Amino acid sequence: MDDQNKNLLLATALSMVVILVWFLLFPPPEPVKDPNAPVATETDMPLSPDGVATAPRAAPPVAGGVPAGQEPASASADTTDAPRLPLDTARLEGSISLTGGRIDDLRLKDYRDELGPDSPIVQMLDPVGSTNPYYALFGWAPGNGLAFEDVPGANTAWTVESGEILGTDSPVTLRWDSPSGLVFRRMISVDEDFMFSVTQSVENSGGATVSLAPYGMLARHGEPEDLKNFFVLFEGALQMSDGILEQTKYTKMPDLDVVPAEGTQAVVERVQETGWIGFTDHYWMATLIPDAGTPFKSVVKYDARRDIYQTEAVLPTVQLAPGETREVSSKLFAGAKEWETIRAYQKAGIDRFLDSIDWGWFFFLTKPIFAVLHWLNAHIGNMGVAIIALTLLLKAILFPLAYKSYASMAKMKELQPEMEKIKERAAGDREKLQKEMMGLYKKEKVNPAAGCLPILLQIPIFFSLYKVIFVTLELRHANFFGPFNDLSAPDPTSIYNFYGLLPWAAPDPQSILALVFIGILPLLLGVSMWLQQKLNPAPADPTQQMIFAWMPWVFMFMLGGFASGLVVYWITNNVITFTQQYLIMRSHGYSPDILGNIKASVKKKDKEQDSK
Repeated sequence: MDDQNKNLLLATALSMVVILVWFLLFPPPEPVKDPNAPVATETDMPLSPDGVATAPRAAPPVAGGVPAGQEPASASADTTDAPRLPLDTARLEGSISLTGGRIDDLRLKDYRDELGPDSPIVQMLDPVGSTNPYYALFGWAPGNGLAFEDVPGANTAWTVESGEILGTDSPVTLRWDSPSGLVFRRMISVDEDFMFSVTQSVENSGGATVSLAPYGMLARHGEPEDLKNFFVLFEGALQMSDGILEQTKYTKMPDLDVVPAEGTQAVVERVQETGWIGFTDHYWMATLIPDAGTPFKSVVKYDARRDIYQTEAVLPTVQLAPGETREVSSKLFAGAKEWETIRAYQKAGIDRFLDSIDWGWFFFLTKPIFAVLHWLNAHIGNMGVAIIALTLLLKAILFPLAYKSYASMAKMKELQPEMEKIKERAAGDREKLQKEMMGLYKKEKVNPAAGCLPILLQIPIFFSLYKVIFVTLELRHANFFGPFNDLSAPDPTSIYNFYGLLPWAAPDPQSILALVFIGILPLLLGVSMWLQQKLNPAPADPTQQMIFAWMPWVFMFMLGGFASGLVVYWITNNVITFTQQYLIMRSHGYSPDILGNIKASVKKKDKEQDSK
C-alpha cells in the first residue's frame, strides 16, 4: 500500500473517530426554559365556570371542507378519582374516565419499565392529577346555534349506555344529553393490538338547525419524563399530511409561531385526503387517525401558560337539522412501535404509518436492514445471533468488492520492491515519482485506492445499523446469551462483576469508572481490530504508525458505551474481514506475516524504550 493509499485510509479512519467522539461528547444540549420569559396572552381561550379551557365556536367551512378557527379544549380537572369504565385486552389494561370520556389510563401488558418480572408494566397514558398526564380526548366544537355548554367538553359527565368493560370483542357506548336537546353518543372499540376505533354521533332532538365540528385531541402535560433528547432519535409531534411527514421535537414546540387568536404556539396543516397526527417517543406512540378520504385540520400546539403539548385532528363542520343524526369515525393508536404491527396497520390503509419509526437520513438502508434483521430473528429466535447472521449476509453481498480490494492490496505488496526502486530513481522529483507510479499501476492493472472502498462503504452501513439498534423496539430487552439480555443497552459486564459472573451491575456507562472497568465485548472489539491491523506491516511514517497503533484501543473505549448489539456487529464484521483479507491475499501470492508483524511492533517499542 503506497503513501497515497495510506493517507486515504488514515483520513477515513480519523473522520470516523472525529464524528463518533463529537456526537458522544457533544450531543445537542437540552434547551433551558426561562421561567421569566413572557407568555403570549393576546386573546385567551374562553373558560368554563370551573376554570377548564373550552372549545371556541366552529367556523364556517373553508375550501376543501375543513373548518377554520376551531381549537379543541384541554382538560385540566383532576380525573384520577373520576368514575371509570374498565379496559382489558390480551395486550392492554386500564380504564376510561367518564369525566370527559377521556382515554387516559392505559398500560402495555407485554412491556416492562426494566428487565425483571418485578418491574412494573409500561404506563402508556396517564390521567390528569398523575405525575405525567397524557391522554386522548374526543368531542365536538360548537358552531352556529350552540353555546359551549351545549356540547360535551373536557369535564362532561358521561354515562355508560352499553357495555361493562372495554375489550377486544366488547365495545362500549357512552351517552350525554345536552341541555339544548342534542344527544351525544361515543362508541369505543379496540382490536387485539393497540388500535382504538371511536365513533361519535349526535342526534338533534331540538327544533333548530345547528352546526358543530368533531375533533380528536392528544394532550401531554410537560415533557415526557424519560425524554432522551439524543441526536440519533426523534421524539415529539408527528404529522402525516397527504404523504408529507413533518416532525416537531418537544424541545422545539415552545418556539412555534404564536397564534394571535389564543396566545398559544401552533403549526397547522390542511389535510385533504389521508393523514394522521400524534406524539412519538423512543418506543411508544399515540396517534389520531381520521378515516381515509376525510379532510381535516392537523394542529400541533404548545400552550405555554399551562405547559401542555397538544396535537389535534379537527374534522369538517356538520349541519344538523331537527330530527337528524350524524356520526363520524376515527381511530386512535396508543401503544408500542412494533414494526410488524405498524406494518399491518399500514397495509390496512394507514398511509406511510411505518414512517412513524424514525428511520433517519439513511432510510433507504435502515428500512431494508431492519426488515432482514427482523426476518432473521423470527427464524433464529435470538436477536444477537440474528445480528451475526445479518453481518455475514452484508459481507456476502459486498464480497465481490472486497475480493477486488484485497486482491489489489496483495498485488500492491508484490509491487513494493519495484515501487521502492521508483522512489530511489525519482530522488525527490515528485512529478517524476507520480508519473512512474501511475505507469506502474497501469501496467500491472492495479488500483491503489481499491483497498479503501470497503471501509468507505462500511461507514453508512455502520451508522444505519446503529440507528436501527438504537431506535427500534425489537432490540429493547432482546436477549443474546448469559448476561447480555438487552442488546439495546451497553455491555453489562466488566472486571468489576467478573464479566457477569457476580450478581451486581457494572459501572454506569457514563461514569469515569466505565473507562477502567471495560466490558468483554469492547475488549473483543479492540483485539479484533488490532489483529486486523497486523495483516500488514506497520507504516514507515512514525505519525501514521502511532495513530494506527492507538486506533483499536481508542475504538474499544469509545464503543464501550454503545448498544451491545452494535458492538456484536462490529466484532463479527472485524472477524469476517480479517478472514476474507487473509485468505484472498494468500490466494494471490502474498502471505500476511501476522506473527512477524506483531513481533516487529513489540521489538520496535522495546528499542524506543531503550533509547529513552
